[in-house]
Amino acid sequence: MKRVLVTGAAGFVGRWLCAALVREGWEVVATARSDADVTAAGVDGPWGTLDSVRWFTGDIRDAEHWATLFSETRPDAVINLAAISHVQQASADPSRTWEVNLLAPVRLLHEAQAQRARGVLDPTILLVGSAEQYGRQPASAVPFDEDTPQVPLTVYGASKAAQEVAGMQAHRATGLRVVAARPFPHSGAGQEPRFVIPAMVSRAEALRASGSSEAMLTGNLTPIRDFLHVSDVVAAYIALLRAGRPGTAYNVASGTGMSVRDVTERVLARVGLKTELKEDPALVRAVDVPVLVGNAARLMADTGWKAVRSFDDIIDDLLAYHRKHAATL
Repeated sequence: MKRVLVTGAAGFVGRWLCAALVREGWEVVATARSDADVTAAGVDGPWGTLDSVRWFTGDIRDAEHWATLFSETRPDAVINLAAISHVQQASADPSRTWEVNLLAPVRLLHEAQAQRARGVLDPTILLVGSAEQYGRQPASAVPFDEDTPQVPLTVYGASKAAQEVAGMQAHRATGLRVVAARPFPHSGAGQEPRFVIPAMVSRAEALRASGSSEAMLTGNLTPIRDFLHVSDVVAAYIALLRAGRPGTAYNVASGTGMSVRDVTERVLARVGLKTELKEDPALVRAVDVPVLVGNAARLMADTGWKAVRSFDDIIDDLLAYHRKHAATL
């Protein structure tokens, strides 16, 4: 049985990923910031069970933490999910964002290089980036492939692009087996309501429950995004561990774009509501990429992966989760 170390495992995607890895026969070792995060992550949900996961807590910005993790776990693979992953949160605290999204993976790469140089370990390292790395592109570039220039517009996107640069440099210089993923937006049960689709689900459910006829408040409705179900995204990560080419970046995308307005209208239709949409300036991002739609041909060719879940699956899963856990969301 191969052992994989997953950072940021207590988060939304981390829970889905760890459960999927367990189902596929991996021994999973996971990191989280605190015992409280581990306790929260250990609750079973639509993602599955995490009972067999072995947890470590600590600060991934600390080099000694990485030395301890590698010596005590001896992983065959590492998936770096840990990040400040919310675009607005990243912009509000850029110093912390750069520490978590760049310094921490640099510490990871340095320790992996040291282990490899000593002949102790030679893990595959999957660095999880973001479609935000592409930034604002001309219409002719859509859908973006991996050769599309990276011109990140947000702090989050820039930090993820820098992580990938560090990883590819480590691969070229030392032979470290680094693979980079550039996932496009993804959602599903368990995602926090500060993200766009669960936010729309939460607002729509509140209107339905109250019987109110007032308008639904939204942020900017014009951005176009390539949305995937989180289960398809974690399947891509596992496929990349097995078949991704070291030194290579891969889009994780469906190739289909949908505006935030279309997303909101689809959510309202699933809830059974007809209401006016009203843009709330407080919900509009100061900096927002207009279009993020990707081409995942490289991923499909190298691994056989393809997205199998529909956009309505995302909404239905979020609705079911919200109705079950509304009191705690």
